[in-house]
Amino acid sequence: RNPGTTRVGAVSEPRHSTHKGSTPLIPTMRAGILVPPQNFGLVEDGLYRSGQPTELSYPFLEQLQLRTILHLSADEPPAEFASWASEQRIQLVRLGAGADANMLSPWKPVSEEVVVEGLRRVLDPSSYPLLVMCNLGRHRTGTLIGCLRKLQCWSLTSVLEEYRRHACAKSRHLNEQFIELFDIDLVRVPEHSPPQLHLQAERGKPAG
Repeated sequence: RNPGTTRVGAVSEPRHSTHKGSTPLIPTMRAGILVPPQNFGLVEDGLYRSGQPTELSYPFLEQLQLRTILHLSADEPPAEFASWASEQRIQLVRLGAGADANMLSPWKPVSEEVVVEGLRRVLDPSSYPLLVMCNLGRHRTGTLIGCLRKLQCWSLTSVLEEYRRHACAKSRHLNEQFIELFDIDLVRVPEHSPPQLHLQAERGKPAG
């Protein structure tokens, strides 16, 4: 069983930690209305997921005090989004470009190399607070988060339930199969990984 849940709007996210940092879990409304990006969710303390943010959601994201955004796409991020991230001094990391772009398709949107590199950054405490995102926040993001849940020793049933909840009616069997078959030994867990992830250090081996 996966202990505990944290309520994110109308969505209940499985949780492993009650770790409290300086960053708010979910921004509270102060002046005006804060609008989150589409498919926004809390993964763990200081770790978030979403679809492509728009200008309307920038004030919400600014409340998270993000240090890093993982942009899982073969396409360049929108210029105004990249400009906003630069103004906020957020490191915008694009994964899925170059050689990996040739491996992407509407039905196989992420490669093993992208997931391993993405998880390496998710396991680096210096990346936090961190947002993982793709166009709609469904498939590429859901696949990477699903592989993270395997590292956290979630049951496959719980992992796929979370993936399907964010994918809604658009869940894809190939993505679920990728998560199920992903070899977590490709991912080396550093000695000082984010404590809220509750991972065992040195599990796995360096990829390559």
